[in-house]
Amino acid sequence: MDLRSEAFLKTPLPGSPRIVPATDGYPLAVTRFSPRRGLRARVVLSSATGVPQRYYQRFARYLADRGLEVLTYDYRGVGGSRPPKLRGFEARMLDWGRKDFAGVLDFALAAGPEPVLVVGHSVGGQLVGLAPNAHRVRGIVTVGSQSGWVRHWSGMGQLKMALYMYALVPGVARAVGYLPGGLGLGEALPEGVARQWAAWCRRPEYLFGSREPRRPGYARIVAPMLAVSVDDDDYAPRAAVDWLAAQYTNATVERRHLRPADLGRRSVGHFGPFRLACADPFWRDLRTWLLERVPA
Repeated sequence: MDLRSEAFLKTPLPGSPRIVPATDGYPLAVTRFSPRRGLRARVVLSSATGVPQRYYQRFARYLADRGLEVLTYDYRGVGGSRPPKLRGFEARMLDWGRKDFAGVLDFALAAGPEPVLVVGHSVGGQLVGLAPNAHRVRGIVTVGSQSGWVRHWSGMGQLKMALYMYALVPGVARAVGYLPGGLGLGEALPEGVARQWAAWCRRPEYLFGSREPRRPGYARIVAPMLAVSVDDDDYAPRAAVDWLAAQYTNATVERRHLRPADLGRRSVGHFGPFRLACADPFWRDLRTWLLERVPA
């Protein structure tokens, strides 16, 4: 059956907005998509950089209509979690993992006895190991989650990444006081987030390139993990996704590298997997993988 014709798309399950505190108390905009019946597990869905949670609402509704309660949220400084003014707003990409994701995960873990799973898109899968409570999840799916080190790209892709991460992103963020949207990077970002992201991308060890030990949090994760990449994803080349997946050293990692044709499309890119056009078979396959990680 073509998922685009299913009833849930014509009469979608409504999401319930709420505010959930990050671990440091910062208020985060969260939307809860609950199934009508048969709750089996909860899913925390973490967005890509600069992408508001509303982008994932159809995918969240699809999962919720099949027994998975889904929590989407906006990182501090983005979407519904953005302050009135970004200039002068203090935030780092580390905060997105250690405080924001961790706070929403705390909320999901405390909501009931059901298992908690994670779906991370791009940076949403990069930051999982930074949360001190991430070892409690039962399964993790990452889509286009990668190391941002510029040398994982080649040719013109590497030149473009170097231009962005050595000059454009840090320079504009420093000059303006935040990174404006419209630069091909989603919504505007707080200055600290943009500059830390660019700094990571200039290091072979990416977010681990620091005197501060960060690998132990990734090593604590033993849950099964599915790491997905797409062949025409210019933001997440295969080598960069392979590298990140390898940092979850004690997780049982399944890698899937897909061609657009595998998803029934001529092109997919970085954001396409969460568009309705890829619902069948991609959403169906992810749902099956997630449900196989929880008791019947």
